[in-house]
Amino acid sequence: MLEARQETPQAESIGQLAELALDLRNCWNHTTHSLWSAIDPELWEITHSPWVVLQTASRSRLRELQRDPDFSRQVQELIEWHQQYLRSPAWFQRALADSPLTCAAFFSMEFGLSEALPIYSGGLGNVAGDYLKAASDLGVPIVGVGLLYQQGYFRQIIEADGFQTALFPYNDPGQMPISPVRDRDGAWFRLKIQLPGQSLWLRGWQAQIGRVTLYLLDSNDPANPPAYRGVTSELYGGGPELRLAQEIVLGIGGWRFLNALGIKPEVCHLNEGHAALAVLERARSFMDESGQPFAAALAATRAGNLFTTHTPVAAGFDRFAPGLVERFLKRYAETALKIDMSSLLALGRANPSDSSEPFNMAYLAVRGSGAINAVSQLHASVSRRIFQCLFPRWPEAEVPIDYVTNGVHTPTWDSAAADSLWTESTGQHRWLDTMETVAADIRRVPDATLWELRASNRLELVKYVRGRLGRELAIAGASEADIARAESVFDPNTLTLGFARRFATYKRPNLLLHDPERLARILTNRERPVQLAVAGKAHPQDDAGRAMVQAWVRFVRRPDVRPHAVFLSDYDLLLAERLVQGVDLWINTPRRPWEASGTSGMKVLVNGGLNLSELDGWWAEAYAPELGWALGDGQEHGDDPAWDAAEAEQLYKILEEQVIPAFYNRDRTGIPVSWVARMRESMGRLTPEFSANRAIREYCEDHYIPAAAAYCQREKDRGALGASVLKWHQDLARDWDSMHFGVISVNSSGERHSFEIPVYLDGVDTEAVRVELYAAALEGAAEVRQQMTRGDLLVGSIKGYLYSATVAADRPAAHFTVRIVPSHPGVRVPLEEPHIAWSR
Repeated sequence: MLEARQETPQAESIGQLAELALDLRNCWNHTTHSLWSAIDPELWEITHSPWVVLQTASRSRLRELQRDPDFSRQVQELIEWHQQYLRSPAWFQRALADSPLTCAAFFSMEFGLSEALPIYSGGLGNVAGDYLKAASDLGVPIVGVGLLYQQGYFRQIIEADGFQTALFPYNDPGQMPISPVRDRDGAWFRLKIQLPGQSLWLRGWQAQIGRVTLYLLDSNDPANPPAYRGVTSELYGGGPELRLAQEIVLGIGGWRFLNALGIKPEVCHLNEGHAALAVLERARSFMDESGQPFAAALAATRAGNLFTTHTPVAAGFDRFAPGLVERFLKRYAETALKIDMSSLLALGRANPSDSSEPFNMAYLAVRGSGAINAVSQLHASVSRRIFQCLFPRWPEAEVPIDYVTNGVHTPTWDSAAADSLWTESTGQHRWLDTMETVAADIRRVPDATLWELRASNRLELVKYVRGRLGRELAIAGASEADIARAESVFDPNTLTLGFARRFATYKRPNLLLHDPERLARILTNRERPVQLAVAGKAHPQDDAGRAMVQAWVRFVRRPDVRPHAVFLSDYDLLLAERLVQGVDLWINTPRRPWEASGTSGMKVLVNGGLNLSELDGWWAEAYAPELGWALGDGQEHGDDPAWDAAEAEQLYKILEEQVIPAFYNRDRTGIPVSWVARMRESMGRLTPEFSANRAIREYCEDHYIPAAAAYCQREKDRGALGASVLKWHQDLARDWDSMHFGVISVNSSGERHSFEIPVYLDGVDTEAVRVELYAAALEGAAEVRQQMTRGDLLVGSIKGYLYSATVAADRPAAHFTVRIVPSHPGVRVPLEEPHIAWSR
């Protein structure tokens, strides 16, 4: 009996540790790192996975630690702190408690939350992971929906010849911080969906990110045939059939899974088009609840759907052959949606009547959503161009795509030293609210303190690079002499550049390597040396990308360059974290405008790092001369090799003539005053602006709450308003072509133009349309959209009226024309109704 009583507090302590370890919030919380390191320092350093550390530790080791009063006290303090975090009202509860939003479902093909849960490949997953973390910090009621991959994205090793080799290690669910979703009786929650000729069983898992739950679907169920167990085998692997099956699991399976759990989101947020099929399943479930047909159900539910596009080129969207879509979804269309296959295919085509056009998931997402946003200001312009085909005859500027520029979760990416500096200068809860005082607070930090931060972070990076490089060389079979030389690479007092990304041609990862000899001279300058850390992966089937990796590996292996440059293999979240914390300058060289946003450069901001980047993505709206350096002229030049050469020359000159002198020109105390001035402005102005905190508040205020309100209106009374909107659509479509214009008359006198035009609406209700006077935006002149006034009924006409408007004569009358556009309260035009008629 005595022995049992002694074991009880130990069991309780282990349970508390498990509670901490299963919450991914503790992966980025610096205060918990010493706890996991105390259990197994080596394993913690390699994995940064609390769950792996706890699962691997022996009972004797845990009992030993539990007898340590300091360790036990730390566990208890962290548990109390963690529970207080979960219980305390956050920004959303304080600022938006009365909003109609009770739940938003965030669907994404990948989530980059931690290396402990490797179900991501790159930027899209990084954004999704940081988004859920910020949602937790701010108390936003979000659930995530994704897939649990048995292999995830590939891992990279560099062979002796410098070529990249891809490996696909197995993701052991027992070693990941996830747990099965269970029903009230304790049974594993499973869901069945239909694939061609076979039902597919899906298992549910959940990961906890503070206040936010991420649900992951997994096809590796013993009840499935072997071919179908592998549906969730690999992220972005296989051919079109596997990809379509995965997107069916994510969209249809994901929404059905939430419904089965009793989760009823007002908002469905599609993070890229991969999850577009969720709009169909949401409409189907509403059909069951309301008795409405599919078209009315879609009209009702789309108001609550938000589509975020991350793709800067049309070819980047998932498109499937009509025959493949029919094979996978014909039964679903006819029996579940009760529509024919041609109607379903039309939702994913620019030209619905073209039976040969592939089915585009992004087009489906547009036609099933009440709002669309891009991920930077420039990307919004690019996206309007891409999607204009869905809004024929509308000006490009009016294609209905807004933007919310991406942001990063600053606590994930800051170093321990940076975290301490921000805490001391701006307060412990700086990232948990609106960050209003952050810029002013950081500007008061002395130059010496900021420079000490950079020195500390750089030293930590040097230590890390030496250790990691040594391990990589040993794995590759390098000689003992080469492995020993890894201990002398880099210098903690030398300007350190970072360059890491996916090795795709449009990202131009070899622009910095355009002139290898010149780069070598920059790196090896004895008076003002520079060191460079490079990392990145190429897709296993991308031969051009793999060749660029090889070119970098060969360059860093040159005897003269070897002490000053490294290529670190297997770029992942852990490596990214170390790089963005330690480098002084982050370099980014995409081909404008093909970087939708980019977030790697945002991650250095919190650590006092600066950016030298192409004027693309986020940097196009962030750049100012006092914040960093810009590459390019802000124009598009395609893939012109001559322009690439010109920008390479510009890159070298900026480094030689601006960056390096700014770093090495010091005052009497050893501080580079101009460099630190840029640091301070960059940290103060850009860190809060390009944080996930700002991004998610913007999503809530500008998208989620309006979408939730619109959906609640449309779903009331079994979707009565949705059915009304559908009838409005149908009436317009039936009568639109019957409308026509009379002859416009213009009277220009002094400072005003007065326009009059007869408009014959025929069968169209006068309240269903607006007649507008329109002039396109020109250089030096803004767009004009002015509603015209309807006069009396024209004598002898059927719904013919004289419309009039008067505008300032600050541009010629010939610039103006008249148009008819649809109008309905609460309906977004042209997103939900793209008809338009022009007088000329």
